[in-house]
Amino acid sequence: MLLARNANYRRLFSASAISNLGDGVSALAFPWLASLITRDPALIALVAFATRLPWLLLSIPAGVIVDRQDRRVLMVQADVLRMLLTCGVIGLILSLPALPPPGEAMPYILALSALAFLLGTAEVVRDNAAQTMLPSIVARADLESANGQMWSIEQVMGAFVGPPLAGVLIALAVPAPFLVEAVSFALAAWLVWCIRLPRRTSTLGGRVWQQALEGWRWMRAHPVILRLAIMLGLINALNVMGMTVLILVSQETLGLSAVGHGVLLTAGAAGGVVGGLLGPHVVKRLGGQRSLMLALLLMPLPYVVIAVADSAALVAVALFIEMCVALLWNIVTVSYRQRLIPDVLLGRVNSLYRFFGWGMMPAGALVGGWLVALAEPELGRAVALTLPYWLGALGFVLIGMYGAARLRL
Repeated sequence: MLLARNANYRRLFSASAISNLGDGVSALAFPWLASLITRDPALIALVAFATRLPWLLLSIPAGVIVDRQDRRVLMVQADVLRMLLTCGVIGLILSLPALPPPGEAMPYILALSALAFLLGTAEVVRDNAAQTMLPSIVARADLESANGQMWSIEQVMGAFVGPPLAGVLIALAVPAPFLVEAVSFALAAWLVWCIRLPRRTSTLGGRVWQQALEGWRWMRAHPVILRLAIMLGLINALNVMGMTVLILVSQETLGLSAVGHGVLLTAGAAGGVVGGLLGPHVVKRLGGQRSLMLALLLMPLPYVVIAVADSAALVAVALFIEMCVALLWNIVTVSYRQRLIPDVLLGRVNSLYRFFGWGMMPAGALVGGWLVALAEPELGRAVALTLPYWLGALGFVLIGMYGAARLRL
C-alpha cells in the first residue's frame, strides 16, 4: 500500500488531512459568521468573493515562486501564515459588540473580507506547491492512486468532518471553530517540515512575467490543457455560485441550524470519498476520455435537484452526486497534467491552469449573491434563491456540449 511504503507521501497525506480539516471548518464558519453579521446576500457574497479573488490575481506569480523556491518550505510558510491570520479572525470576532452587530454591518464585513483575501493568498501558494511537489514524492505509476487518496482524505476532513464539527463549535462559541482551524494549520506546517527531500534549487532567474510567459507558451502548445483549464474555470464558477447561496437555502428554505447545515455538507463529503476511492477504478475501466464525458453528463443533475428540492434529504443526494462527479473529473485531469508537464515548468503551468480554473470563482460568488438580491423584489425570496441553480444547470449542459465536441485526451 502506498501509504505504508512511502514515508514522505504519508507525511504529505497527513498534512493534507489536517490542513483540510481546518479548511472544512472554515468552509462553514466563514459564511455562517458573515450571515450572523448581515442577511444581505450581496454582502455575504463579498466574503466569498474575497476568499477566491487571490486565485485570479496571484495564481500566475505564485507559480513562478513555486518553480523558483523549495516547495516544501513554501508550504510550511503558507500554513504558518494561515495560522496567524486565523488568529486575526478570532480577534475580529472578540471585537464585535454583539452578533448580529447593532447598526452598520459594512465595516465588519470589509474586515472579514480582508482576512479572507489574505487567507486565500496563502492558500494559492500552499496548494500550488503541494500539487507540484507530489510527482517528486510518488512514482508516476502511482499518481492516480495518490491523487485519489489525497482527494478522498481532503473530502473526509474538509467536508465530512470539518463542517459538522464547525456547526457544533459555533453552537458552543462563535470563535471556537477558528481556534481549531488555527491549530490545524500549525500541525500541518510541522508535518510538511518533517518531509525528507533533497533541498530543491532552481536556476530560474529574470523577471516574474518572463518566467510566467514560458509556462504560457507551453500551455498554448498543448491545447488540451488549455481547454481543460477554461472548462474547469466555468465549472468552478458555477459551483461557487451555488455554494454561496446554499447557506441561505439551508437556513431559509430547509430551516437548518449551523449543526444541521454542517451535517448536510457531509453528504457532499461522502460523495467525494466515494468518487476518490472508485474514481481510479472507473478511469482504469473506461479510460480518461470516457470518464470525463461521464462526469460532464452528470454535472447538471445536482443543480436541477437543488432548484426543485424542498427537503434536506434531496439536497443531500444532490451534493453527494455533485462531489462524486467532481472527484472523477479531478482524478483524470490532475493525473494527466502531472504526467504531461515537465517538472521545471510544473509550478508555472499549474499556476496558469489555476488562473483559468480557479480565477473565475470570484465572479461566480458575486453572480450568485447579486442574482438573488436583484431578483428578490420581483420574484420573492424563495424563487430568487433557486435562480442560481437553474442558471448553473444550464451552464453545465453547455459545458458538456463543448466538451463532447472539442475535448480529446
